[in-house]
Amino acid sequence: MTSEPRRVEPAAERLPGDPDLAAVRAAQADRAEFARLYRRYLDRVYTYAFYQLGDHHDAEDATERTFLAALAALPGFRDEGSTFRAWLFRIAHNTVANAHRTRARRRWQPFPDGFERPAPDADPAGLVARADEVREVLRALETLPEDRRQVVLLRFSDGLSSAEIGEVLGRSPGAVRVLLHRALRELATRLDR
Repeated sequence: MTSEPRRVEPAAERLPGDPDLAAVRAAQADRAEFARLYRRYLDRVYTYAFYQLGDHHDAEDATERTFLAALAALPGFRDEGSTFRAWLFRIAHNTVANAHRTRARRRWQPFPDGFERPAPDADPAGLVARADEVREVLRALETLPEDRRQVVLLRFSDGLSSAEIGEVLGRSPGAVRVLLHRALRELATRLDR
């Protein structure tokens, strides 16, 4: 007896409802409870902002602005089919877009930060190889069209589902899946060269 292989959906695609809803309700009742949501998403929002902006200081600023805006808007959050995570990343997306507009007006690009100090027992050749790989992936990612780059960053910086990414970017989940597939294929092609 043979059976069809069961398709395994990523965890983010299977979540029924919003896993953050209880924490959101608590934070709406008592602003101090927002700290739980802040701790849960701080690194994820920072990572997204850093990969978008390429500068630690700008990413920290964008992350701070995102959470301040989220805290201010939290009383208006409603559970209407969207998740808190998608709502928060929509705020982050808009904050990063504002940072890009500010940069364009200034026509200034920051110098990239230096490498973090490696552990004393780290393998120097391995560190160099890893840094080269990361730079190569980031360069390839920068060559993607904006919509494809956004989809990749949202999917892999925090594992947002297609529906959540669609809410952030104003696209359907199907369109997001197509964009992600095309982006990953294009990245693979560029990295094979």
